[in-house]
Amino acid sequence: MVVEKLLSAILINFVFILSTQAQLLNWTPGFPQDNSSITIIMDATKGNQGLKNYADSTDVYVHVGVLTNLSTSATDWRYVKTTWGTTAAIAKAEPLGNKKYRYIINDIRSFFGVPVNETIKTINILFRNGVGSIAQRNSDGSDMYIPVYSSALAVRLTLPLREPRYVPVPEPITKTVGETIDIKAFASAASDILLKFNGNVIQTALATDSIIASPTISSFGTQKIVVEATLSGNTVKDSIEFYVASTSTVAALPPNVQDGINYVSSDSVVLVLYAPNKSRASIIGEFNNWIEQTNYQMNITPDGKRYWLGIGKLVPGQEYAFQYLIDGTLRTGDPYSEKILDKNNDPFISSATYPGLKSFPTGATGNIVSILQTNQTPFTWTSSGYTRPDKKDLVIYELLLRDFLAASNWQTLTDTLTYLKNLGVNAIELMPFTEFEGNNSWGYNPFYFFAPDKAYGTKNALKTFIDEAHKKGLAVILDAVLNHTTGLSPLAQLYWDAANNRPAANNPWLNPAPTHPFNVFNDFNHESDATKYLVSRFIRYWLTEYKLDGFRWDLSKGFTQKNCLDNNLYPTDGAKLACWNSYDLNRVNIWQRYYDSMQVVSSGSYCILEHLGNDDEEADLAKRGMLLWGKMTDQYNENTMGYATSTANLNRAYWSNRSYWNDPALDDKPHLVVYSESHDEERTMYKNVTFGNSSGSYNVRDTLNALQREEAKAAFLLMMPGPKMLWQFEELGYDKSIFMCENGVVPQPYASDNPDTKYCKTNPKPPGWNYNNFATATARKKLYNVYAALNKLRNQFRGVFNSRTVSAGTSLGGLNKILILDSSSLKVVVIANFNVTAQSVSITFPVSGTWYSYLSGSTFEANGGIQTINLQPGEYYVYLNKNIPGGIVTSIRDINLSEKGFKIAVVPNPANDNAYVEYELPENGKVTITISNLLGQVIETVNQGFQLKGTQRFYFNKSHFAGKSFQSGNYFVQVRVNNKIGFTKFNMQR
Repeated sequence: MVVEKLLSAILINFVFILSTQAQLLNWTPGFPQDNSSITIIMDATKGNQGLKNYADSTDVYVHVGVLTNLSTSATDWRYVKTTWGTTAAIAKAEPLGNKKYRYIINDIRSFFGVPVNETIKTINILFRNGVGSIAQRNSDGSDMYIPVYSSALAVRLTLPLREPRYVPVPEPITKTVGETIDIKAFASAASDILLKFNGNVIQTALATDSIIASPTISSFGTQKIVVEATLSGNTVKDSIEFYVASTSTVAALPPNVQDGINYVSSDSVVLVLYAPNKSRASIIGEFNNWIEQTNYQMNITPDGKRYWLGIGKLVPGQEYAFQYLIDGTLRTGDPYSEKILDKNNDPFISSATYPGLKSFPTGATGNIVSILQTNQTPFTWTSSGYTRPDKKDLVIYELLLRDFLAASNWQTLTDTLTYLKNLGVNAIELMPFTEFEGNNSWGYNPFYFFAPDKAYGTKNALKTFIDEAHKKGLAVILDAVLNHTTGLSPLAQLYWDAANNRPAANNPWLNPAPTHPFNVFNDFNHESDATKYLVSRFIRYWLTEYKLDGFRWDLSKGFTQKNCLDNNLYPTDGAKLACWNSYDLNRVNIWQRYYDSMQVVSSGSYCILEHLGNDDEEADLAKRGMLLWGKMTDQYNENTMGYATSTANLNRAYWSNRSYWNDPALDDKPHLVVYSESHDEERTMYKNVTFGNSSGSYNVRDTLNALQREEAKAAFLLMMPGPKMLWQFEELGYDKSIFMCENGVVPQPYASDNPDTKYCKTNPKPPGWNYNNFATATARKKLYNVYAALNKLRNQFRGVFNSRTVSAGTSLGGLNKILILDSSSLKVVVIANFNVTAQSVSITFPVSGTWYSYLSGSTFEANGGIQTINLQPGEYYVYLNKNIPGGIVTSIRDINLSEKGFKIAVVPNPANDNAYVEYELPENGKVTITISNLLGQVIETVNQGFQLKGTQRFYFNKSHFAGKSFQSGNYFVQVRVNNKIGFTKFNMQR
């Protein structure tokens, strides 16, 4: 008996020692029930280590809720106690020292206020700092869960340690054959307990609540631990699986393979992963039930830098989801994936945009998996006669597919190509469409660079769009984001410093800390061989597989390893910015290498840099053949608003007026892409109608006046030699602020440093197609036609607009503007009064004789001397020394801005509360109905959901309009299905 007591004491002490081992979450009691009180202790040195180095231990709070039987998923938290980022006392965690924190909940059901008829399944908890900018989570970034038990018998393995994920997984286990593994389990009541290891019973304990064992591992492969507890004939179980890897086989890469997915036959692939300094890599996926297995452990190359494995006997044409499992812990997709599945975001992509999208596979861990598919049907290209426009002649139309069309997909954009062709642009620049985090984004948060984002449609729909654009002579340019990547990218995850929440020092692609002051996310090191290889693959893939015509490179000035953030060398923000702007030969050499790579792959492809730096470096890059963004937003907008400030000078809109650009070497390289609007700048029309100047009865804020001034802006933008860029709907006078929130409100004060405006800047904005409905529709159509006519002239006389033809007499300062182009093929004089009072412009035409107003059809007799022309506010002229047909837009062409239309009527009209809208849908789709007044102000928008092609009705008294009493007057009603619209005017009588 004495011996038995001694053994029992030893066992209890050993169990206590094991129970004190550090793990992410410990809680007491071990089997909490819904009316229990529970003490939770978090160790910040574990998991993602989000709070490990957080200095203020008194500023740690919890975000806590529960899952119940009514929760629809693991993320469907219920009865959450506080709002994220707030610091209510009830959420405060107690610091214990040594990076540990305690949180106590008294009576779980009462604390959360869960009704008695609802079953609590888990407590869900995160620890965070007060503002919520950092959080302690599991190592994969997931939420932490604590099971809540009933009064029935339960058993739980507590060694090996597990992370408290929704489906708990072991913390990393690095055991090998011949070593022992410590196992410990507890039961909620004294019972008969047995332990099994790989199917063999290794320990039993009767009438007790705990058991321990330390078996020896005898073989490679999957190991399984099972604990069973039995009481009164009832048996419950818990289990853990882990993998014991064999030594990776050393083998050279097969011939003709590269990093990523290599299709070698109709049923086989070779997967190659660049992962130097990793211990092992395996492939898990739908072909092995997401379980690490010996025959899917990858070979390692002799230099230790790459892992590879061939997989055969796949079903030809079938999509397979897979991940790489690195060192037994990290699960990540292939960096070169051409398609991924996103568990959190794919369910929100409509079948109309992406038909037949594969569901996220059951059994996969994490939120992202890669897809491979053998025996894919090649896309058939039909634009064989296409020749891309010369870079000197570019007129680029920049657009964000999300905001350009209500149905934001490639199919609908393809239907809109005629609109862009008629506008006279010759290139379309698409904001980033490589896979970015979420579905609702500008795209500057990329994480998979070789996969088109599914939120816009299938890869073949994208190829069809490019093919059809080429048929119309329109180039297609991708906004390429390779200055940075997000933390969900495999390039970040493979080498991540969790303690400091940044790329690890040995990351082959990314800098641990950024080198320049405008970096976001994680900064690429473009002097690294791994990054050079990645970018060269990116260039070749998109220029060949998708036949793109080039790239606009986001934040190109950031492609530098010169550290301008050194506080000792550059102590102020101004000094840091000056350092970043200064000429950087290494940065120039980086761009020379990428530009050369592009030309080798696709001669004449466009390399457009968002450099926005000093003139010396930009001029040097232009000499080498690259194009540079030329931001002139403030200058053009000061003119359209009517303010006579120094900013209103347009001299820098002409490349030859810029320092270092006035060089004979740039005579045939007018590579400055000048724009007055871009995705990143305020809409000039918005500032016109919001902040415009006035004098007497003339007010720029009057929409018709503002639109006329936009016409004058277009004349000085497009008639200036050199490449140009327009932002979407600039040609219609788009007047919604870039800072407008989705509720239509522009946060005040109106300032870019207002956090609210920053937040709303990238929020969705309504497309501009409904200007058809507005009282200003005629004036907006005229603005479109002015752009189209000016672009037509540029295309007809390319030599005039792609060389140094600006001559003496040009005056671009002040508000009375004169632009004179002198060429043997055509002479052009543009004049405008951007003042808010009538002005007299003195001008000497280059030659005497009759000059023709290109846009109005009137004439002017030049006598060879100084002549005075009187101009009203906003009045402008484009004079040519030849009578060129096709430019007159005084009589407005009857264009439908959306190019779509269908039958629609209000019955009765004049209408009353019992009226209805009858409309004939030309196709199936999601339908929205909008009522606006004659000023274009939206009264209400109703989402009708999916409706079938054919006649439909919408009754006012059965809609959201029932609660709104229309005043008597005239209104427009618009019905939209996909990108097709019908609209009509009606009168409401009361």
